[in-house]
Amino acid sequence: MIQESVGNRIRLFRKSKGMTLQTLGDKIYKSRATVSKYESGAIAIEIGTLYAIADALNIKVEQLLPPNEAAETVTSQSVPVFYKNAARLYAYYYDGRNSSLIRCVIDITEDVETGRFKTMLYMNIKNFEEYLICENTYFGVTEHYDTLSKMILTNQATPIESITISMMGTFADANHRWGLMSGISFRPFMPIALKMYITKAIQKETPEFIRSLKITKEDYRYMKIYNMFSVT
Repeated sequence: MIQESVGNRIRLFRKSKGMTLQTLGDKIYKSRATVSKYESGAIAIEIGTLYAIADALNIKVEQLLPPNEAAETVTSQSVPVFYKNAARLYAYYYDGRNSSLIRCVIDITEDVETGRFKTMLYMNIKNFEEYLICENTYFGVTEHYDTLSKMILTNQATPIESITISMMGTFADANHRWGLMSGISFRPFMPIALKMYITKAIQKETPEFIRSLKITKEDYRYMKIYNMFSVT
């Protein structure tokens, strides 16, 4: 049922924010019992209340709505081949600050105009089943051009942190692409750029795969030639 799916998403977002049922209830002027019923799907949520919940959780209301049947596969003619039939993508990068693999989920929903699609990025998740529980959540758009696709996203908790993920060659029919993610880091606070593996399927986290996410000798070679970090 739709209201059960919405309720589950409310629960996951609430947990990710460290809120109790009572805290969320106080923010939307509802009782703890009522919020619990919302999350279990026992009662339907009025539109106004849904917006109030999204505001209390500091997210967009679209993030509380499950993908409908029409939006589960992106089929617009303005979408490159890589994005066809892929409303959800998985992304990985390696964080050298704590020597860890970072897992992300990217949800792409309806187009806001030709060539631009609403996009949500859930960064540093523990597992893919409850990916809404993550370290950082970003909201923005994906834009498609002839040879380039890019995601322009803003951290919902700290808007000063915006990131851009650029990918070349998304017109190719491939299962994955390498992207360049650039933006601001808060550990420590500084501009950064790193390579990101973006794919249509969850990957096996083998040692070989993790090594591929690290900067290679070939990456260093191109950095010396161009005096800049780039991915292809």
